[in-house]
Amino acid sequence: MRVTDHGFTVGDGVFEAVKVVENEPFALTRHLARLARSARGLGLPAVDLAEVRRGVEEVVAGQDLPLGRIRITFTGGEAPLGSGRGGEPPTLVVVADVMNPWDGPTAVATVPWPRNERGALAGLKTTSYAENVIALARAAELGASEAVFANTAGNLCEGTGSNVFYVIDGELRTPTLDSGCLAGISRGLVLEWYGAGEIDEPVEVLQRAEEIFLVSTTRDVQGVHRCDHRALEAPGPVTQEVAAMWAKKERENLDP
Repeated sequence: MRVTDHGFTVGDGVFEAVKVVENEPFALTRHLARLARSARGLGLPAVDLAEVRRGVEEVVAGQDLPLGRIRITFTGGEAPLGSGRGGEPPTLVVVADVMNPWDGPTAVATVPWPRNERGALAGLKTTSYAENVIALARAAELGASEAVFANTAGNLCEGTGSNVFYVIDGELRTPTLDSGCLAGISRGLVLEWYGAGEIDEPVEVLQRAEEIFLVSTTRDVQGVHRCDHRALEAPGPVTQEVAAMWAKKERENLDP
């Protein structure tokens, strides 16, 4: 990739982060389908998924990755400086590295900047991550490992790199995709394997939730012991059930 690649100069690209378990990618087919959807949503050329699979196989081959992460990046390719795209072919980059598991429950902090559920990038996994960088830095200042966004309607949306689940009156809930949150692979699997109500409600609902947990490629199912200044039981009984289900199902869904 050259420094004039549109993904580098203006963030004109999409990506996927794929978990690796014992040298095998987890839920790769689902990740590739979302990569293709994000590319279409950004107006990029069609992704050659067979080529991406070959890239994944070549990168993982010969490595020792008991637990790792693959990063697949697909950009607009070489272009003149500025927002306008050029006529060059897109760029595909596949890399892999070891990944350290998260240690126990975590803290989250809500941040004042909203996700725009009506924006051009809503629901797309793009390389334009500066908003997440700022929000995550604010969360770190508050002693949290994840920032949680509301959307422009004031409803709970998502974390910088995770989807949020919570329990109200014993019912597991998560925001709908209309909230503007990413259709997370882990989110979809929890809904498929365990089930939850998809509902949009004000972000303040977290202040009365009995349990909160995050799901993502790197976190799996991670309980939340503090949301802003409020302490919670973590992992709570529902979180424990979902985490146990995840551990059982994960190896059944390794997808070469």
